[in-house]
Formats: sequence, C-alpha cells, structure tokens
Amino acid sequence: MRFTEKVCLVTGAASGIGAATARRFATEGGQVVLVDVDDTGGEQVAHEIVQQGGHAFFARADVSNSADVQNAVTAAASRWHALDVVVNDAAIMTFEPIADLTEDDWDRVLAVNLRSVFLFCKYALPHMRAGGAFVNISSVHAHETTRNVVPYAASKGAMEAFTRGFSEEIAPRKLRVNCVAPGAVDTPMLWNNPNVKSGAETVTGAIGQPDDIAAAVCFLASSEAQFITGATLVVDGGRLDLL
Repeated sequence: MRFTEKVCLVTGAASGIGAATARRFATEGGQVVLVDVDDTGGEQVAHEIVQQGGHAFFARADVSNSADVQNAVTAAASRWHALDVVVNDAAIMTFEPIADLTEDDWDRVLAVNLRSVFLFCKYALPHMRAGGAFVNISSVHAHETTRNVVPYAASKGAMEAFTRGFSEEIAPRKLRVNCVAPGAVDTPMLWNNPNVKSGAETVTGAIGQPDDIAAAVCFLASSEAQFITGATLVVDGGRLDLL
C-alpha cells in the first residue's frame, strides 16, 4: 500500500487515464481528490471509489481557471490538511491545420494543457509534504507528431521543458516532478479523434489501456522513484520505434 494516508490530487479524473490513476491511488490506500470539469463523470468515479471502501471526493474545476484551481487545492488541503501527489492529466486536442486554426482554439488548448500545469504546481506547492511528487501527463506527440495537432504537440513539449526546470526549483524542498508520455491509449480522446473516426488516420502499433499508464504514474509518484526527477518516462508499447 504505497499511498496509505497520502493525499493524491488527479486532474482529468472523470474518465480515461485520470480515472484509472485515481482508482489505482485509492486501491493503494490513497485519499484521492478527483478534479474535472465533467461533474457527472467525476462524481461517478468518486462514488465508485467510496463504494469500494476507498477515500475520495470530486472537486469541479476548469483547470485553466486560476480561481477554480485554487478552490480545488484548498478543498483538498482543508479536508486532509496536506497534499502528497499531484497528477496533471487534463487535456484537450484540436484537429485543424495552423492556417485554419483560430486564435481562440490555440489559446484554449495551451490553457487547458499547459497553463493548468503551472497553476496546479504553483498553488499546490505550499501544501506539499516533503517526499511528495508531481506527475505530468505528456504524450509521444512531444517527440514525434502528425499534422493538424500542432497545439497539442506544442503544449506537451512545453510541459516536458517545464518539468525539467521545475524539478530544479523544488529539489531543496525534497519534492520531485516527472512526466509520463503515453502512446495510443484506449480512451475517449483516442476514439473521438475525427481523423481516427473517419479513417484518415490509422492507429498502428500497440494500444495501451488506461491502467497501463496509471501503473507508470503511480510508480513515479511513489517512494520507489525517489531518485527520479525531471525525467520523462515514455509508456507507448514501442510506438515511437514505429514512427
């Protein structure tokens, strides 16, 4: 039980990788705060965890909104007095070439995918106990990408740079931060991709399950990874080798 009495906050927790990660923390004894803009999904996952004997609650937040982020962090710290793990998983994608992309869409992707990481790291930091960890969910798109998803790829590349720099800032506080970069994962984000739905893009190579990514996240969040910080762990079933 690696997370007994550890307070674990997970964004994007209403479905997919975030939900799987929240469940994994709970099964290992964690007290879990699920954050998402999807009230129905977030409440449902939190309810399932509690029904199975775990400890969890849902805090609604637009992760790009500073006030919402501060409220979610305050709710977690008020209930359990501290934070030990923060997982930044919330993300969105667009599927337009840069020439057709609106400025608002560009700003929205960067706000949800990157500004949110800054906000949660900034406002969670004062509540983090020594030995705690941040885990940011990047993507193989930070390393090898395709056309029409440039804002998403850019946000993930910047996330990895942020992680490297932030790791230096928080090391004196005995805190760590790392990234997990998934490949193709069986989630709504993959199958709702209009290019995949239309057949314009074929998903080649292995397709992982959300639990595969959750296992990597929980490893990096645990004391087993105490000598790993500022790193990106690619969890893609060898997908990058095929590109």
